[in-house]
Amino acid sequence: MSRRAFIKKLIGGSVALGFSPLAVRARGKAIKVGILHSLSGTMAISETVLKDAALMAIEEINAAGGVMGMKIEPVVLDPASNWPLFAKKARDLLQKHHVSVIFGCWTSVSRKQVLPVVEELNGLLFYPVQYEGEELSRNIFYTGAAPNQQAIPAAEYLLNQGIKRFVLLGTDYGYPRTTNKILRAYLLSKGVAEKDIDERYTPFGYKDYQAIVAGIKTFSAGAKTAVLSTINGDSNAGFYRELVAQGLKAGDVPVIAFSVGEEELRGLNAGPLAGHLASWNYFMSLDGADNDSFKRKWASYSQAKRLMGAAKPLTNDPMEATYIGINLWKQAVEKAGSPDVDKVILALSGQTFKAPSGHLITMDEKNHHLHKPVYIGAIQADGQFKVVWASAGTIRAEPWSRYIPGNNAKGDEPVVKTQPR
Repeated sequence: MSRRAFIKKLIGGSVALGFSPLAVRARGKAIKVGILHSLSGTMAISETVLKDAALMAIEEINAAGGVMGMKIEPVVLDPASNWPLFAKKARDLLQKHHVSVIFGCWTSVSRKQVLPVVEELNGLLFYPVQYEGEELSRNIFYTGAAPNQQAIPAAEYLLNQGIKRFVLLGTDYGYPRTTNKILRAYLLSKGVAEKDIDERYTPFGYKDYQAIVAGIKTFSAGAKTAVLSTINGDSNAGFYRELVAQGLKAGDVPVIAFSVGEEELRGLNAGPLAGHLASWNYFMSLDGADNDSFKRKWASYSQAKRLMGAAKPLTNDPMEATYIGINLWKQAVEKAGSPDVDKVILALSGQTFKAPSGHLITMDEKNHHLHKPVYIGAIQADGQFKVVWASAGTIRAEPWSRYIPGNNAKGDEPVVKTQPR
């Protein structure tokens, strides 16, 4: 008997299926993956549920046989909304725990801390939240929206509704400032006057929006005005409560948010907020069998694990992006025949997955971003969103915004190091 025939007989034909002997020898062992989300601090309101969504996806994969016969073993670390701690925890995941991939981060400042670590150590990060773009890394896959998949469609929608004046309101860090730079350039290109754009920022964890909302009311006098909100974390609760306190309704000055979804509305009385908007790539209220299945899985998981909010299980956009990312990574490992980072990066190119939104989502072959649908939803009294606008299909991400001078000359193929800003 030849060596190849012996090996084939020993492993049940796996060589013929394209699995390497090394991968087969690993059968029965675990593949460690890192989950890096803030479970305390100002961002816990948004990030805790992403940890749970990741664990649900891993449990589902393991129940179906794992990855190439290997179980996925999650390692969960809490950087506690402390941005430098994200870098340390990422390094711990890669060097101490030897994870094959990290799923995590919400804010861009946390991702910027992790980026040089995964590049230095040749790690892999799946980032599941909308962001400002202006970045490409060989070691990061972006499953949230780029500005042309969220912020620009939101601004275009408002222009089509006759809005003439805009307040760009955000938390004071990189994502809001860069996104607002893009939005300002876009609005100016559409004929909005500079005097009709007001830009304001507040720190993380900011709660007292009395003067901010009063200023919005003053700025809106005499022209149809809307707020494009890049507020993040638990500051959103303070902002929306102040809108209600000062009687600023959606019919007066609509707010369209990029970081407020079903989970962020959980602790608020949504009735007085009805009509305010959010722009995302997924809403829990979407019709379709794929979303119904996703919601059932989440309800069953959250109740079985007795998670916070299990009595009212909610799904949202970053949860879907987390779920998509984990499944795309699984598919890429199986295609590569190994969890080796270099092989998985190559195998991720062009991967597709039927998402809970009902769309076939594609990982772009060049830029490490997904082709995604875009939805704009209006808040309902029950805390859900009614879709008022949807893109005709999926939209290819533009990591380098065409509205920032000089970007037209940049390509979008991933490089070993982050391209200069």
